[in-house]
Formats: sequence, C-alpha cells, structure tokens
Amino acid sequence: MPDRDETKSAGKPGKVIGVQGPVVIVKFESPEHMPDMYDVLEARTYDGKKVVLEVVEYLSRRATDVGDVVRCISLSPLSGLQRNAEAVPTGGGIKIPVGKEVCSRILNVFGEPVDKKGPIVSKESAPIHKKKKIDSSVSGASQMKFEILETGIKVIDLLFPMIKGTRTGILGGAALGKSVIILELMHNVTRKQKGYCIFTGAGERIREGNELYHELDRQNILERAVLAFGQMNEPPGARFEIVHTGITLAEHFHEQGDDVLFFVDSVFRFAQAGSEISTLLGRIPSETGYQPTLTSEMSDFQERIRSSGRNAITAIEAVYVPSDDLTDPAVVSIFSYLDSILILSRQHVQLGLYPAIDPLLSSSSYMDPHIIGNRHFEVAQDVIITLNKFEELRRIVSIIGIEELSREDRIMFERAQRLRNFLTQPFFTAEIYTGKKGEYVPLEKTIRGCERIISGEMDKIPAEDLYMTGEIA
Repeated sequence: MPDRDETKSAGKPGKVIGVQGPVVIVKFESPEHMPDMYDVLEARTYDGKKVVLEVVEYLSRRATDVGDVVRCISLSPLSGLQRNAEAVPTGGGIKIPVGKEVCSRILNVFGEPVDKKGPIVSKESAPIHKKKKIDSSVSGASQMKFEILETGIKVIDLLFPMIKGTRTGILGGAALGKSVIILELMHNVTRKQKGYCIFTGAGERIREGNELYHELDRQNILERAVLAFGQMNEPPGARFEIVHTGITLAEHFHEQGDDVLFFVDSVFRFAQAGSEISTLLGRIPSETGYQPTLTSEMSDFQERIRSSGRNAITAIEAVYVPSDDLTDPAVVSIFSYLDSILILSRQHVQLGLYPAIDPLLSSSSYMDPHIIGNRHFEVAQDVIITLNKFEELRRIVSIIGIEELSREDRIMFERAQRLRNFLTQPFFTAEIYTGKKGEYVPLEKTIRGCERIISGEMDKIPAEDLYMTGEIA
C-alpha cells in the first residue's frame, strides 16, 4: 500500500472499467499513477454531474488481468456514470473546512454547506483521515480531574452521572426516544457549558435533521454548534465517512483549547454502512454476519474521541439496537468503548415512563463515592435497591394482588412506584408533543426528592402526583 502524502499533486486520470452498486473499479496505466489509500477521485456522468470516489482497496494484476486497478466507494450518486469515464485523482483525501466559520452551518461528508446559506469561507481545512499518533500527553478521563456535567435530567444525573471527557451510549430499538434524549442533552448541557457542540447524523432521517436544526435555532445555541449529516438516502460511503467528518470538526476545536460536546446519531448506522461496503467489495463476512473489519473500523473512530490537559471531547452516542437485541454483534462491538450505557426499555415506553431509561439494565463506570460524593452514592444505591425490589414484587402483585402483600412489602412497593414516577420528566424539546412545559431539575433537588420518597415523607402523596413533574415542591 502506498504511503499517504498530503502534499502530492494530482496524478494522471484512470478509467472506470466497472460499477458494482456503490463500488467503482478504476484502472490506471502504471503503478506510478495510482492514488494512495483514501485519496479522492473525481469522475463525471454523461450529463456532466460530478461523482466523488474514495480509494479503499488495491487489486493485484493476478486478480484482475487488466493491469493496475483500484476499488473505490462512491460518496455521491452514481446514476449516469459510464464505462471508460475518466477518474481524475485530486492528489489527496477528503478535506473539510474547520474553525469558527463552520459554526451554525449544516455540512455534508465533504464539508460542503447544504443549508442554502452560501459558501463557507474558512482559513483552515483538515483531512478526515489522519495517521495515528501516539502522544503520551493525551489521556482518557481516568487520568483527568473528574468534572461532572449536570444535565438537568433526573434519572441521568442521579444514577448515571455524565463526566467530562467520557463516552455515553444511549441504546434502544426503534421509537424509544434516543433522538429526543440526545436533543434534550444538547439543549440542557450546551446552554450551561462553554465550548462547542458537534452533531453528526449518520444514516438517520432527513426529518430528524430538520427538526434538530430548527430546535437549536429556537434555543439560541446554534451559533456554537456544527451539524454534519450523511443521511439514509445517501450512498453507504457517505454514511460511513460522515462520522470521520464529525470527529475531525471536534478534534479541531479541541486542539484550539476548547471543550467539545460530540453527539452521534447513530453509531449502529455507521457500522451498518461499513457492512454494506464490505459485502459489495466481496469480502467474506465473519461468522456473525458482519464485516470482518468491524472491530478495527469501530476502534479507528472511537479512539479519536480523546481528551488532553484541561480540555476534553465528551461524546454522547445513540446506538440503534435492531429488534431490541442487545447481543447484536455490531452493538456489542460498541460496548467496550462506552463509559456509561443507558438502555431504553420498550416496557417503559408502553407504560408512558419518559425518559424510558431502564435503571436496572443501564450502568455507569463513574458511580463511585470518590467521584460523586458519599451522599449521592448512597441515595443512588437506595434507589436501585428499591426499584429492584419493585420488579420482584411486581410479578407477585400481578398474580395475587397488592392486598396480599405484607405491610412492609406493600410500603416498599408503593414507595418504588413513587420513585419510578418521580424519575420521569417533561422535556423542553418534547413540549410540542406532550403539551407540558419542560423542566430542568438540579442534581441537589433530585437527590433531596429521592431522599424524601425513600424515607417515607411522601407516603401520603398519591404516586400519580409525582408523574412527569420536575422537583418536589
């Protein structure tokens, strides 16, 4: 494989000799004219439209019998591309504009604006693929001073505290509220934290991107946000590379000394796009059915989410779970990179408990008294114990009824109902759907409310009165 050279000039054009879905095969006259890995080629359709190709594989002479050939993935629609069309090397890979000039803009995988607000005039640009550098000064959140980011969402602040410089995964199947939670986190955290917000939409719907843009604009936080989208109507190459475009934007702001909140929706679609590309390239899938390069592709992306010194990239990643199957290989490949895992429950959605985070299935690496304090830790443990007891009693109650429980179990069951209702909350970004005004609840108010419920102070208050409210008055 040729070494990458960012400064080289464009080479002689090759010729398109085959198209297999989004995979384009290009032949060059000699090895000297062949582009480097991840270099961009530009071709034209019969009606003059530009087609952008990215080199992903070299084929040997033995395999092709036609000379020096590369395989490319298309990052733009291929309709109209003809055989023997010229594919011109651009002399490098994808470079995107970076800096404050891209704030409040919507970009595609090439860093081009798609918001119809005119071109982006930026003094700097950066390649989305970089050589890995080993830097001893760069460390994870475990070697930094722990700084808790308050989200104002009761169940997250209490049981799964978000720490600056960590990765949080929001896992769930279709229609469980992953995008709504991400939008609420952007609304609550971005307004209170300095720095920049990067949102990357990988393989999701255009409607969601449109709603996100207008919501950020309405909340006056768009001037510190950059949105990059590779939507589900685009080729798999664009859906795959958009996460690298997003993390490149985040890396630039981080290198300038700013804190960055990096949102991705959804990481599963990134893995899925890689699987599509791998199949079309003719690679033999692993025994799990996914591409054999799944682990390395995921690590190439996740390991770029790093922190150094006093500044950090804090990642919040939505992960679509196909058929609510948490053992799906693509989902499992993401687990090892996450510090906190928030699993959304379909049962909670059916009961109307929003946010639908299951406290008993979810986990956080930072639920530690040395990080969050003894009082917070003890209250959180009491809440988990109470909710766990509720699950045991719920099965019994469904068979024999609550009247048959002992006095102690009945008190515990009813307190757990109040706790479960108290951990629901109306969102600012869902006001249009619920008709309820959003609530931001400080951590201290959340802890105090849970203490009052667990101690029995709220035993005379109906559980319904605590449903979808903020703090306890």
